[in-house]
Amino acid sequence: MSTLIISPTYNEKKNITSLIESVFSINKDYHILIVDDNSPDGTANLVKELQLKYNNLFLEERPGKAGLGTAYKYGFNWALSRDYDNIVQMDADLSHDPKEIKEMVGLLDNYDLVIGSRYIDGVSVVHWPIKRLLLSYGANVYARLVTGLPLKDSTGGFKAWKKKVLSSIDLNGVKSQGYSFQIEMNWRAWQKKFSIIEHPIIFADRTIGESKMSKKIMLEAIIVIWRMRIWKIFGWHK
Repeated sequence: MSTLIISPTYNEKKNITSLIESVFSINKDYHILIVDDNSPDGTANLVKELQLKYNNLFLEERPGKAGLGTAYKYGFNWALSRDYDNIVQMDADLSHDPKEIKEMVGLLDNYDLVIGSRYIDGVSVVHWPIKRLLLSYGANVYARLVTGLPLKDSTGGFKAWKKKVLSSIDLNGVKSQGYSFQIEMNWRAWQKKFSIIEHPIIFADRTIGESKMSKKIMLEAIIVIWRMRIWKIFGWHK
């Protein structure tokens, strides 16, 4: 079974080597796709250097910063066009532990979507200020109450997908970014009756670089959650 790990990047030069080497140390047969949005710090150039060492490392460069959601959609379409069986999405900032990939991919033998969950087994977050933790936890409770999505952690970005799930979703119809992109993709998979499991992970907040959280991302998530509620009421989903 072929597995592709997708990781969008913007100014991740300080993290990208550790991420790539960690993934390949787990399984040299994995493939990695880096989707870089023209990082000013030279992330893409470093990936090109690493490609000389790793044949299974791929790079797609986009002209500018276009958002996390579009980066993942680009990566998903790239994966589907090359017929990968399993597609893993993860952050490039080392907040997601590559050691979890093997178990998450293994769970795809019995499930269609595996979500790396920070809240399925209590609260498993390291180095977050209490305000950030309450915001994230509250957002997930809010999303669950409004949409009915039966997940403890619907905003996390560490996931493993079966090809058939992503190929069934109208990716062009997914317009949201950030947290709301994660919620909407989960919601669409759930509406299509695919089997979903939350796998407990420990989320370690980034120790290098800067957070990409913004008020715009938070506001969009609130709007998208209610949009899904309306879609559910009227029975619309793709």
